[in-house]
Amino acid sequence: MTIGFIGTGNMGYPMVRNLVKAGNKVTAFDRLQSALQSAAAAGGAMASSQKEVVMDAEIVITMLPAGQHVRTVYGSDDGVIATASNGTLLIDCSTIDVESARAVAKEAAARGLDMLDAPVSGGVAGAEAGTLTFMVGGSAEVLERARPVLEAMGKNIVHAGDSGSGQAAKLCNNMMLGISMIGTSEAFTMGQKLGLNPQTLFDIISTASGSCWALQNHLPIPGIVETAASNRGFRAGFAVAMMAKDLRLAQLAAKSVDASTPLGSTAAALYTSFEDSGNQDLDYSAIIKLIAAQT
Repeated sequence: MTIGFIGTGNMGYPMVRNLVKAGNKVTAFDRLQSALQSAAAAGGAMASSQKEVVMDAEIVITMLPAGQHVRTVYGSDDGVIATASNGTLLIDCSTIDVESARAVAKEAAARGLDMLDAPVSGGVAGAEAGTLTFMVGGSAEVLERARPVLEAMGKNIVHAGDSGSGQAAKLCNNMMLGISMIGTSEAFTMGQKLGLNPQTLFDIISTASGSCWALQNHLPIPGIVETAASNRGFRAGFAVAMMAKDLRLAQLAAKSVDASTPLGSTAAALYTSFEDSGNQDLDYSAIIKLIAAQT
């Protein structure tokens, strides 16, 4: 398969590597030369422009920071939609607002191009291991066409519904994750103040009703969970800035459908405050620093 890949940063680079490992011919583009060189080191060809990436691609995949970037990359005069060949399949793996996802898919459809929104869960570790979960919005038939390529990068591919549904599912998921990490941080901070040994508390909660994915995989207390960023000084697997962005997007989505999300709103405020205090590059589990400072 001939694939064009735009956006080869922390997530995009290992995704390119896994696509190449699966036998695909990948041409990549990123505005940052260092990110583009990483893609080349992974076996992808480097393009000098996004137009060059798109021209001969059977599938174009994007992994971009925000909705405005997706709108520009796809919708500008020299963007993906304008320059893609007839029959090219478009897959956006960015996490963006639902409105932008649906607007870009509508533009693609007007040009006769199939498009999926397919945001991912699993972070950098999942991208490196090829174990990402893809939450896919768009036609079920188009998803089947894309499935072999998605399977090269992930192990769970779930059809969420029509265009934009992948983004909706991702925002619901990450709102729960942010809330869970705040709850985990509060519980372990309180437990330590009450004189509980963190290992003992983990042994109890991890097999009791308070257990959750955040606790099992990203416990913000070092020395207990091997995969936790707390063991490496909170070096980011999923950065505070990304969590804060996703929580704000979740609040926009909630407002658009008049959904009550009081815990989601609180989580968005806490992560945004933590981000604004200069912690944007830490792992999202470092929110325990803010929780501990408030108690």
